Amino acid sequence: MSRPANPVTVPLADYSPQHFLLAVVDGVATVTLNRPERKNPLTFESYRELTDLFRACAFDDAVKSIVVTGAGGNFSSGGDVFEIIGPLVKMDTKGLTAFTRMTGDLVKAMRACPQPIVAAVEGICAGAGAIIAMASDMRLASSGAKVAFLFNKVGLGGCDMGACAILPRIIGQSRASELLYTGRFMTAEEGERWGFFSRIVTPEQVLLQAQLLAKQVAEGPTFGNTMTKRMLAMEWAMSVEEAIEAEAIAQALCMTTADFERAFHAFANKVKPVFMGD
Repeated sequence: MSRPANPVTVPLADYSPQHFLLAVVDGVATVTLNRPERKNPLTFESYRELTDLFRACAFDDAVKSIVVTGAGGNFSSGGDVFEIIGPLVKMDTKGLTAFTRMTGDLVKAMRACPQPIVAAVEGICAGAGAIIAMASDMRLASSGAKVAFLFNKVGLGGCDMGACAILPRIIGQSRASELLYTGRFMTAEEGERWGFFSRIVTPEQVLLQAQLLAKQVAEGPTFGNTMTKRMLAMEWAMSVEEAIEAEAIAQALCMTTADFERAFHAFANKVKPVFMGD
């Protein structure tokens, strides 16, 4: 389980990943899981390379938002049965703990990544694929998309990669419990009704709409968006009083940016502000 040979040390626009596709256009980085013949499963190597990518985003000011999707009509079927689950049954406790911490590191990297992440979910989105969608900041679904946290189907607990912490905050404790205890598929319609998905679009439109949403975010104030993402994460563990104080400090910092001043002058001149990210 060695690390990828080329961890991300260059701007994302110049980076050529080994285990997925990457394109950066107009400040939006699109990450495409690209093993369509097997519904885009993850491997030891792709877990690590994705983690490295999201960590590198903190150092690339040219990337303002991120879209995650899958090739060939499916998002991801989760961990590869033969390349991951097969080797796991032969590992000792030390090796297994190293693996589960490594997979959790991907969610940590996504949550710590300053850029908002949009998941464009089409077809099958299961196991670790469902976790990647869950860990994103926003999710769009194609009609016919199906999401399942399948861990109990392979004899494990639903407590994987932060699912017991994050999923109830998105869809509620009872609904999250049902999905984690049964491992059943949640339809796109259920996901939208429960708040997992922002909206449902046609399969032909899901990636385009996700990229348009990401572009809309990218055109906003970069520092302000970063602060919003941080506060959304940090305030889970705060009282209302602590949250109000934290937001007072965060908003005061946003007011020191040139983008805040630009917005004022644009409003005064009745034009749309053009944010520069400083």
